[in-house]
Amino acid sequence: MTDSPQTLPHGSWPTPITSELVVRAAARLGEVVVDGAGPDADVWWAEGRPSEGGRTALVRRRSDGTTTDLLPPPWNARTRVHEYGGGAWTVAGGTVWFTDHADQRLYRVAAGSAEPVAVSPEPAVPAGVRFADLSADGDGVLAVRETHTASGSSAEVVSEVVRVAADGTTEVLVSGPDFVSDPRRAPDGVTLCWLQWQHPDMPWDSAQLVVRGSDGAEHVLAGGPGESVVQPVWGADLSLWWLCDRTDVWSLYRRRPHGEVELVFDAGSDIAGPQWVFGQSRFDLLDDGRVVLAYGRDGADRLAVLDTDSTAREFDLPWSAFGQLRSNAGGVVCVAGGPASEPVVLRVDLDGATEVLRPARDLGLDPAWFSRPEHVTFPTAPGPSGVREAHALVYPPTNPQVGGPADERPPLLVLVHGGPTSAARSTLDLGIQYWTSRGFAVADVDYRGSTGYGRRFREALKGQWGVADLDDVVACARWLAEQGRVDPARLAIRGGSAGGYTTLAALTFRPGVFAAGASHYGVADLAALAADTHKFESRYLDGLIAPWPSGEAVYAERSPIHHTDALDTPLAVFQGDEDRVVPMEQAEMMVAALRAKGVPHAYRLFAGEQHGFRKAENIRAALDGELSFYAQVLGFDLPPAEAIEPIQVER
Repeated sequence: MTDSPQTLPHGSWPTPITSELVVRAAARLGEVVVDGAGPDADVWWAEGRPSEGGRTALVRRRSDGTTTDLLPPPWNARTRVHEYGGGAWTVAGGTVWFTDHADQRLYRVAAGSAEPVAVSPEPAVPAGVRFADLSADGDGVLAVRETHTASGSSAEVVSEVVRVAADGTTEVLVSGPDFVSDPRRAPDGVTLCWLQWQHPDMPWDSAQLVVRGSDGAEHVLAGGPGESVVQPVWGADLSLWWLCDRTDVWSLYRRRPHGEVELVFDAGSDIAGPQWVFGQSRFDLLDDGRVVLAYGRDGADRLAVLDTDSTAREFDLPWSAFGQLRSNAGGVVCVAGGPASEPVVLRVDLDGATEVLRPARDLGLDPAWFSRPEHVTFPTAPGPSGVREAHALVYPPTNPQVGGPADERPPLLVLVHGGPTSAARSTLDLGIQYWTSRGFAVADVDYRGSTGYGRRFREALKGQWGVADLDDVVACARWLAEQGRVDPARLAIRGGSAGGYTTLAALTFRPGVFAAGASHYGVADLAALAADTHKFESRYLDGLIAPWPSGEAVYAERSPIHHTDALDTPLAVFQGDEDRVVPMEQAEMMVAALRAKGVPHAYRLFAGEQHGFRKAENIRAALDGELSFYAQVLGFDLPPAEAIEPIQVER
């Protein structure tokens, strides 16, 4: 540290938060499973490791604190059901079931063994039979099975609930709905529940909770038009618990055996999140009848225990994001992160005592390097929904060794999350600190349509994608500029997937606001996305834009690729060549238009990458390439010590 910070132009600040540090020993923590009861239970979790080609490893922590990997490379516990995956593994009694990414077959590792044995047969179509949302069921496993045909048509994909025995014998339990999830067996060993929904709904639009009893009769307990159910959980007394947004926000409900459905707890904000991936858990039941749960408020999560009288007691903890809640020996194990902490596997006792079971990597950095987010609410253009405000997490430039000139305001980087049904998170993200430690201000925007603020805010994007989200990112940038917090001449915008679409649309339909942008696997042609995408999202745009193909004119009106005559803002494009969600043809159509117009641009295509970059070398190349692009078009120098290879900007 220096006593007198050096003064340098924003963007050019030297920093230890390099792309190499971003990926070094990095791990994306996934699902958590507690195997066993009491203090002797094992805790398992999944780690996505960019340094190992992005594969997902399974880690076991015994009660004595020792940890071991179950699956050596190249095993990869990752499923492609819905393309986004989740719930690719489970464990009970030491026996592990998992889907391997390479062939999507179901494998089993018996307790005491380390050798995976294939349970499902080799499919006729490569990776044509996939398994997800696994949960133990006696000596077998319940799963969502997704079957693809040789044609590759999303219309021919079949989703079912199946039970697979240890010898591979498979029984179809639920078939018919367009989509199914969360198959869970009750403690009586007979009763089954699951979630189901139909096109054109997404699971956060409408999903039903169905129960089938010993007599085979099926009953819909909750959900339906305008109501979404998430995460059913059986209690030991055969009560069934779930989260539902009947009251606008996803709240906790219960039905006792032979009783009526009752609202147990409304936090005033969403407890659940959108079901993009399987296997999420935002609450769990304790043995003494209490409930542990997490819910958001003002841009950060609260972890709480709900007493039997439905009184919530929040824990005072330094973490601000909680997921994968699993009850464990009178407490809860979860994945937790905070403004100064990358995600950890954490155990919290009911008295608030904590134990980190899987620490975050040692970054070797003083916390003074970390920019802390401020949750802001700002006015935006009114729309049909009547919602007139949106939200953001705003990160100021932060570097303990360098400051900017007194007469210079920092450039702003507006982050647009994917989904678009998703949300900003306040967990320490070196991908954000990479920018703030160099002198950028960053605004991670929760535009209308984001989750965490209830159904009304989420549905404010209905029919308005490409309108309301653009209004909100522009309003956020201008609001921060009007407050004197950022330089209005150096506003940049970036996003991936749906966030990439908003980035492209903002540069096309709101010219003059942003000085540069970066699209990571972003959508350029909405009609192409509607006509050629995977089953899970094949009708998603019906609600966000208009029914397809009858609304084709609206798709053309809002597709950046059809309005490149208005695009004159420098743009960097990053894309994977195996992306099934947003095929690379969309990126290349946009790049061709930029080249034809002579707009400054850069393009990087990454071999072997799908929807979202998982390989360390590609994550680094995209991050450094984007920085180099901004340096060239916004006009600042890069720190020479990093020796970042300049990205080629075509002019």
